Amino acid sequence: MFVRQLQYLVALAEHRHFARAAEASWVSQPALSAGIRQLERELGIMIILRDRRFQGFTPEGERVLAWARQTLASLEGLRQEAALAQVVPGGHLAIGTVPSALRAVSMLASEYRRAIPKLTLEVFSLSTRDILHRLKNKDIHLGLAYADGCDAATYDAMTLYQERFVLLFNDKAGLPEQRSFTWTEAARLPLCLFNHEMQNRKIVENAFLQARVEPNVVVETNTLSVLYEEVRTGEVCSVAPVSALPDYFLASGIQIRPLEPQQISPMSLLRLHEESAPALVNAAWDMAPRLDLQGRLDGVLEDGCSGIR
Repeated sequence: MFVRQLQYLVALAEHRHFARAAEASWVSQPALSAGIRQLERELGIMIILRDRRFQGFTPEGERVLAWARQTLASLEGLRQEAALAQVVPGGHLAIGTVPSALRAVSMLASEYRRAIPKLTLEVFSLSTRDILHRLKNKDIHLGLAYADGCDAATYDAMTLYQERFVLLFNDKAGLPEQRSFTWTEAARLPLCLFNHEMQNRKIVENAFLQARVEPNVVVETNTLSVLYEEVRTGEVCSVAPVSALPDYFLASGIQIRPLEPQQISPMSLLRLHEESAPALVNAAWDMAPRLDLQGRLDGVLEDGCSGIR
């Protein structure tokens, strides 16, 4: 039995498709299939339900998959411990983030790379539910998400910053020059909002509800790129948290203004609760609160309003 065979199983569980799993594993599809068949022969059980396509895992296969994930996580922890023991911090860190925290996770990743020179990173844009699921399966090491309803016995949660919502518009929209807007004023504008798959959409709708207004939503999307293109035309505006906005938003004529009263929602760093977490995960966890993400995100908002009386 080889570690590579266990990696094939985990890749197949993630992609649910032989060809895509092989591509993610950097091997040919026949090589991946042969490796899994060899593992089945060694264990004397059928792991995969298959005809010409992947049909799922057998009950025995599901147990083997859980064991494979645990083994690979333990192996990664061993590698990280060895790296740190040699005073050469490094290893691999997988982070899941909700789309509304993409700017924040970019700041976090940049600081991690600066502090840990040999670090490699994977960043996945996921829903809060998917982040919790992947943390539990040990597919990712850390998550940046909403911690509401998070099981404290299963996950550790640490608030990193308070999410602040802003109105986004292009100069061509012809909005008055003012330092902030109310939710009532925003509701009158044609809006492009994240769709109901996103947790922050619930927060935005609650803000409009508290203001006793119905927003004029003309476009809904689950991607930041669509929101950007819609706002860039000047035909629609948007509402989004500052922590979702990459630099190119603010460098292309898109304006941001605070929405009053502020809707503040805590964003937390999450990890699986373990007695002995990998050394790299512990190092990243301990480093995060020292990075002052709140101050840096608030600075983005202040810069966006500079020059406005």
